[in-house]
Amino acid sequence: MVTIAIVYFSGSGHTHLMAEAIAEGVNKIGIHAELLRITGEQITGGRWKDDEILAKLSQADAIVFGSPTYMGGVAAQFKAFIDAASAAWFAQQWKDKIAAGFTHSGSLSGDKQGTLLYLSINAAQHSMVWVGAGDLPSQYMGKTDGVNRLGSFLGVMGQSPMNMTGGDAVLDSGDRLTAVSFGQRIAEATKRWNLEKAA
Repeated sequence: MVTIAIVYFSGSGHTHLMAEAIAEGVNKIGIHAELLRITGEQITGGRWKDDEILAKLSQADAIVFGSPTYMGGVAAQFKAFIDAASAAWFAQQWKDKIAAGFTHSGSLSGDKQGTLLYLSINAAQHSMVWVGAGDLPSQYMGKTDGVNRLGSFLGVMGQSPMNMTGGDAVLDSGDRLTAVSFGQRIAEATKRWNLEKAA
């Protein structure tokens, strides 16, 4: 069975909602999506460790990386995971897997491009095959659904105003549609890639 792992950290819940929407898109194509959430509790003495997550990533056919953008880059918790995955890098365990990435911040820009660049560079170091967003911004297509409203092509970006009073995270409807579409694109690419590899 083809499996797509979505590994991500979410601080306030927005990135989690994006991960769920991507998984929904993957599942629409008939491929199994597995959500693997990075947490601060997995970090001990400054080092991230979760052998079960690393094993699932090595078995997956594709890995989608997600982190909120904090101070122009990935969250510290996600960076700790990336550093711990250097053992997989050294053995090239993720070589030729499909890869993709997504991020979220409170600002329209928030320097989210820096996070996507970091995620794509990490995937390249693992010798993975990167898949971009694949949707033109809806405003250029004469649509008002908000798909790719932030105009990102390297990966998917989301944005929600900072909630200073607490409460549940809410995802912009256009960002949610973009994430679902992204999941479908990743699933289709993974299916094609696996067929080519099998041939």
